[in-house]
Amino acid sequence: MRAIRLSRAGGPEVLELQEVETPVPGPGQILIRHEAIGLNFIDIYQRTGLYPLSFPTGLGLEGAGIVEAIGDGVTRFSVGDQAAYGTGAIGAYAEAHVVDAGRAVRVPADVPLKTAAAVMLKGMTSEFLARRVFHVKQGDAVLVHAAAGGVGLILCQWLHSLGATVIGTVGDASKANIARAHGSGHVILYKTENIAARVRTLTDGLGCAVVYDSVGRDTLESSLASLRRRGLLVSFGNASGPVPPIEPLRLSRGGSLFLTRPTLFDYVATTEELDESASALFAMIQSAAIKVEIGQTFRLDQVREAHEALAGRQTTGSTLLIP
Repeated sequence: MRAIRLSRAGGPEVLELQEVETPVPGPGQILIRHEAIGLNFIDIYQRTGLYPLSFPTGLGLEGAGIVEAIGDGVTRFSVGDQAAYGTGAIGAYAEAHVVDAGRAVRVPADVPLKTAAAVMLKGMTSEFLARRVFHVKQGDAVLVHAAAGGVGLILCQWLHSLGATVIGTVGDASKANIARAHGSGHVILYKTENIAARVRTLTDGLGCAVVYDSVGRDTLESSLASLRRRGLLVSFGNASGPVPPIEPLRLSRGGSLFLTRPTLFDYVATTEELDESASALFAMIQSAAIKVEIGQTFRLDQVREAHEALAGRQTTGSTLLIP
């Protein structure tokens, strides 16, 4: 089969398409023949070395397809089932991939496999952010950076469904229109507007109960300045670079603020948690409360171009590789 392999960390040029042996599932594992593979910013962090890997390695944590073979002891799946995963094992950038059965979920018949590949990691991230990191309730003002991005579009819809007042930041007018169509009641153009000042205006001076920040270094100060007293900053990404160290007194002076740096892996650590999160996500898709936008697709041999587009914030919605 064809697969993307890396021998070192670096830019998109380190991504190499190779012919490799199709893996065989061991005990407790399944082999999924991919219909689509999801791209995520964590892939870029791993490729560049921000999140270290052991080389040589594959790349990618998310995919969906048909179960082609099962290992000994597997009872969760049968050959021919629709299946998807969003938390590895690493190596999804391939025509097929072996994953532990306890880290994959069955995809409902009425959810397309391309949709599942586009939404597993981003959708379950949105689930734990909106429902478990902070219990968003009706009337809460919330700020979502990169509101037209892969997680942003899903998260804003989820928050809107909970009755929150959603404020999204985007880079240009076209992305603003996309964000408004997906749950953002208010949109801030971060390149030309003062984010914190606009938030204060929109919230009658109070600020937001929670800020969801996947951008990182460039938005840290505006995120903190947009919070209400005792508000929570959820830093869950580094699109612009890692967040610099923060003095605890900065949180105190901002109004006894809270800061957390969560990761999806700790919120779907068990198979039971994974099933619950995925079930909630699929239910939102089936009810049409969330519409999954696949903004762009690339062939597996176009993976370098895909990474350049994602890193350059030139994408909207989810990005897929098609094997």
